[in-house]
Amino acid sequence: MHPLGWRPKWVDDAQHNIYWQKTMKLKLIPHKARAGAFTLIEILLVIVIILLLAGSIVAFVIPQQEGAEKNTTRMLVNNVKSSLDNYRLNIGHYPTEEEGGLMGLVKKPEFENEKLGGKWQGPYVKAGTTFTDAWSNLLVYEPADPEFMQAGDPPYRLYSKGPDGLEETEDDIGDKEVQEDVDSLEELSEAVDPVTTGDE
Repeated sequence: MHPLGWRPKWVDDAQHNIYWQKTMKLKLIPHKARAGAFTLIEILLVIVIILLLAGSIVAFVIPQQEGAEKNTTRMLVNNVKSSLDNYRLNIGHYPTEEEGGLMGLVKKPEFENEKLGGKWQGPYVKAGTTFTDAWSNLLVYEPADPEFMQAGDPPYRLYSKGPDGLEETEDDIGDKEVQEDVDSLEELSEAVDPVTTGDE
C-alpha cells in the first residue's frame, strides 16, 4: 500500500500481467504435453500400415527372387553343357564316371591312355565355378537313356533338381525336362493308337 492510501496504476498493471502470464503457462502445459504424445489408436494405426507395406514388399520380392534363382540355374546348366562340348572336342567323348564326371572339366583325369591325357586342355570352366544350383544342390550328370534320346541329343543328361531338391519332378531344370516331355508324348501316342486284339 502506498502511504497515502493509493497505488500508482503501473503497479496494478504489472501485477495483472504477472497473473496473466502464470495463468497462460498453466493452460499451455497440457496442450504441449498432448502435442508430443500419441494415442494408442494412432500407434496401432501406424503398426498396421507398416505391416501392410511389409506384406506387399514380400509378395513382390519373393516371386522376383524365385525367377532370378531359376534363371541363374539355367545359365549354369547351359555353361556346363558348353564346357562338356569343349571337353568332347579335345578328348573325343564326354567325361565318364571313371574320369570324374563333371570334375573332369576342372581337374585333369587320370586317363589310361596317355595320349588322351595330352589332349586335355582344361580346365574347361571358369575359376570358382561350382556345379551347385541356386538351391545348393549338385547338378545331376548321368548317361542318357537311349529309349528317350532323340536325334541330335547328347549321350548324357544334365539338369538341376529344382527348388524342391527332388529328381524327376516338374520343377527340374535342364535335360530332365526334355525327358519328361518325351514321356508325355509316348503316353499320348499310346492313347491315340488303336488297341489291337488277336481277332484282327
